Amino acid sequence: MSVVQSLKHTITDRAPADKYVVWVVLGLAAAGVVAVYSAVTYLAEVRVGTEPVHFLVNHLVRVGIALGVMWGVSLIDYRTLARYSQIALLGALVLLVAVKIVGFFSPGTDRWLQIAGVGFQPSELARVALVFYVAILLVKKQEYVKSFSRTFLPILVWVFLTVGLIGLDDLSTALVLLGAVLLMSLVGRVSVVQLFGLGALGVVMAFGVLSTSPDRAARVEAYLGMDVFANTNPEQVMDAKGEQYQSRQARMAFAAGGLTGVGPGKSVQRDFLPAPYNDFIFAIIAEEYGILGALVLLFGFCVLLFRGYLRIARDAPDPLGLFLAVGFTTLIVTYGFVHAGVACGLLPVTGLPMPFVSYGGTSLLANGIMAGVLLNISRHAET
Repeated sequence: MSVVQSLKHTITDRAPADKYVVWVVLGLAAAGVVAVYSAVTYLAEVRVGTEPVHFLVNHLVRVGIALGVMWGVSLIDYRTLARYSQIALLGALVLLVAVKIVGFFSPGTDRWLQIAGVGFQPSELARVALVFYVAILLVKKQEYVKSFSRTFLPILVWVFLTVGLIGLDDLSTALVLLGAVLLMSLVGRVSVVQLFGLGALGVVMAFGVLSTSPDRAARVEAYLGMDVFANTNPEQVMDAKGEQYQSRQARMAFAAGGLTGVGPGKSVQRDFLPAPYNDFIFAIIAEEYGILGALVLLFGFCVLLFRGYLRIARDAPDPLGLFLAVGFTTLIVTYGFVHAGVACGLLPVTGLPMPFVSYGGTSLLANGIMAGVLLNISRHAET
């Protein structure tokens, strides 16, 4: 049998993946391509001096790679991938340490590594690896899952190292990742008291990071509208052209869009928002396609939430599939909702991209891997 025939047999012999997840991911990616092309116009023509199509092509290539990875991962048994989760997590931790030493600066933080001219975020790879390994630990320790020393402590060590290293430069990613791990552990029957302690530790660590980082503390104060931390400048925080600038410009985009939007490619706020193609892509979509367009996008994440929890996780063939489905669904959907909440002014400004929609590279790849795992679990679902 030839290699081509063998590959064809392997693909056609598999059960179909969850079609709803596939269509939602494709829809989000398509919406992102259109929105990014509009959002990068000002950046390309004014700041960089090139044609917007240059960024469009880059984004299309990255989306294509992410979708290709999703398809490839969906064909690989998730149990096979899980066997290498500890190695992957150890490698991710090494990269997280390396980024503190040789990382280059992007929007004020050294969260990027550059190898062979290609920049990537180790935190994106670390969150995928951590979910995989925590799922493995939960499966192995089910017989004594309530034990502090035999179950909770090993999980705590890996979570503390990973979330702690990520949180030094990217607090929002660290908190979302911690939330996903807590939910996985709750489903895995870990003691609620122990999980409450882990959550409390996360809050304390977050407060400590904010207390030593005036920039991030200022964002929280701008959201709350009050002076909380001693290391910030209240005048800068409350200045409409200071910390509140991004949030105000995003809300103006929503106001301009109204119910049906100003039309594709006609955004005005893309010229004023600092990262309209990434951190505030949802605001650009709301301006151009209105509240209705924004709600359609959020509906896609609701479908992912429903299928991830109530179909893929519920019908998973084993506990490992259950824990992975809960963890990866939580990460993808929470990222989408937090991104939207920031754009609406409901949450403090963060740097979380909208999965499959925002311009990016490593985040698209990580989301492709997670979606691929969900699809693979759905192929093995018990019906």
